[in-house]
Amino acid sequence: MLEAEKLRILLVDDHPMFREGLLSTLQSVAEFEVVGVAEDGEEAVRLAEIVQPDIILMDVSMPGMNGIEATREIVRTSPHIGILMLTMFDDDTSVFSAMRAGARGYMLKGAHKTEIVRAITVVGSGEAIFSASIARKMMYYFDTLTSKPSASPIFPKLTDREREVLELITRGASNADIARKLGLTLKTVRNHVSNILNKLQVVDRAQAIMLAREAGLGGD
Repeated sequence: MLEAEKLRILLVDDHPMFREGLLSTLQSVAEFEVVGVAEDGEEAVRLAEIVQPDIILMDVSMPGMNGIEATREIVRTSPHIGILMLTMFDDDTSVFSAMRAGARGYMLKGAHKTEIVRAITVVGSGEAIFSASIARKMMYYFDTLTSKPSASPIFPKLTDREREVLELITRGASNADIARKLGLTLKTVRNHVSNILNKLQVVDRAQAIMLAREAGLGGD
């Protein structure tokens, strides 16, 4: 039986004590492999290009190039890398700037270690994740946006089925949930999701959710 591949992680943070503590946590998880450590955005971009990790744990506030700028650059050149923001800041500007830059998740540094480990695993599987307080903030923001009527058609390039799948994604459903709800196979759902991302010209589910919420889907 072949051993499962480990999630290859690049850790980016300019605070030595937090960085060392998190590094110790990551190294204690058998399924993780830390392939690099960076102290600022410029170093993160350089290392990401060299080591091509599966996941980057990215601090937001750093000297020089900050985490959001680094995320934008990394996603531009290596969109397959999942970036999970870890920060002390939960203000609207930081959260939504990170999402627009292409981050797949946003967790506060005060989160329990088990939450951070779970978040890494979720992002590694291609899903998006947010801490509870961030999720509530996003729901409030999007609910406010979706109260505004839109005169133009919603995503005319999508088929009716793809629009239905997108609606469920926006409501937080996993691929398995969608398959059960619509009576489809997981492979079919994955194909629909891939088509949706391509047609919307986004790199992952988090960005698709952003667009869908702004267009009025998933607001009930």
